[in-house]
Amino acid sequence: MKNVLIINGHPDKESFNHALSNAYLEGTVSTNAEVVTLNIADLEFSPNLQYGYRQRTNLEPDLLMAIEMIKKANHIVWIFPMWWYGSPALLKGFIDRTFLPGITYEPVPGKPFPIKLMKGKSARIIITSDTPKWYNRFVMRSPTINQFKRGTLLFCGFSPVKVTYIAPIKDSHLEFRKKWLKKVSLLGQDLK
Repeated sequence: MKNVLIINGHPDKESFNHALSNAYLEGTVSTNAEVVTLNIADLEFSPNLQYGYRQRTNLEPDLLMAIEMIKKANHIVWIFPMWWYGSPALLKGFIDRTFLPGITYEPVPGKPFPIKLMKGKSARIIITSDTPKWYNRFVMRSPTINQFKRGTLLFCGFSPVKVTYIAPIKDSHLEFRKKWLKKVSLLGQDLK
């Protein structure tokens, strides 16, 4: 049975991202997957990696719980907006505090690349933006997707990592949003 974790990285619980998270969850109802949702905005933790990697910052109870959820899942769905061609500070802080040596990867002395501790897990990124897809891809070179997909998830061993890019959100019509809610629900139904 597939264990799925939906992680919502939008700090506003009334955002379209939360509607997308609910749509994905509703889509999974017809599957035999075990699915749980984690809204980062509900967690109590400092997003600051106070000592960098020189010294481990004590992990708050909510982060310890989140790490166990990540370890248990074999498929993680990340839902968040692209802001300033990056992820929200809350999501970035969550990654900084949970994707740590010994948890998601293991450094190898004298080697440039670590042991990937997340092998065997897959991921999907559902990202919303006000930037048209063509501009993000051809002019900006997809910095948020590259950083999150390659620099975080693939680096730690997640594979495959699929991306769903939804844009533009700003000034979008109700029909546009309904269409995407249906598509995201279908992604949940397609869990194998």
